[in-house]
Amino acid sequence: MKRRNFIMGSAAGMAAATLASPMTILSSCAPAPEKPNTPLNICFQEGTAIGNNLQEKLDYMESLGVTGLEVGGRGLKNRVDELNKAVEGRNIKLSAICAGFDGFILAEDPEVKAAFDNSMREIIAAAGAIGSPGVIMVPAFNGQKPCKPHTFETRQYLCEELFKLGEYAKECGTTVILEPLNRRECFYLRLVGDAAAICRDTNSEGVKCMGDFWHMQEETSDYAAFMSAGTKYLQHVHIASRGRRLTPTEDGEKDNYVDGFRALKEMGYQGHVSFECGCEGDRAVVLPKAIELMRAQWEQA
Repeated sequence: MKRRNFIMGSAAGMAAATLASPMTILSSCAPAPEKPNTPLNICFQEGTAIGNNLQEKLDYMESLGVTGLEVGGRGLKNRVDELNKAVEGRNIKLSAICAGFDGFILAEDPEVKAAFDNSMREIIAAAGAIGSPGVIMVPAFNGQKPCKPHTFETRQYLCEELFKLGEYAKECGTTVILEPLNRRECFYLRLVGDAAAICRDTNSEGVKCMGDFWHMQEETSDYAAFMSAGTKYLQHVHIASRGRRLTPTEDGEKDNYVDGFRALKEMGYQGHVSFECGCEGDRAVVLPKAIELMRAQWEQA
């Protein structure tokens, strides 16, 4: 075919295609799809709620529309019946379990590592018995020594150990949740994206990760942190004020969570956003204001 005929034929074909499919043009002008209708599920740690006992705390939480309770892992096996009965018939679920184990997973000392394994498995079993979605753990804090070095071999070792825990957690109906911290508290795992990559390489459905607004602000943007994990691995979220780690609103204009909330909404995140924070003011005043702020920013996101 001559070059001129080829060009003419191609041009005619393109024109015909364009004329024959006007919807192609119109579709490019269509509005972006709506964000998923993702609810904000607010959670309190047990020490956050007002009340002289667990029932009073749960009553107070329900009055604010709080739907999750995060308890500590230490002694959890002795509280299984208490906790199951406490939430029965309520619109409150038992959320993630906050640590409570002995030792640490990257310990060089075999006795310290054994203490971690035994206590962590005990907490995992109890977490499964109360329907908790997972047990939060940090591989190592800065002050925990002797600790395995920050090397590729240590990462492989961590994945292997997490696989064992994750498979056990699956049997118990729960998960292990890796929590990245900021560099002042943890030398090993500081980014949500790194935690998600470890979940991926561990290759166990029983290993997940979480994000904490307080820690993330020192390492990366809120939006990028949550998006780097995605819904496949993100299991839990912690929140605090952005200056002094108090209750949201207590650091004024600094307490802005819109970018992080936008990521969670776009992802369709269904887990809890849990208060892990102190409180400087009167909790009866501060907590309702904090929830009001979070709901307003969630709508804005």
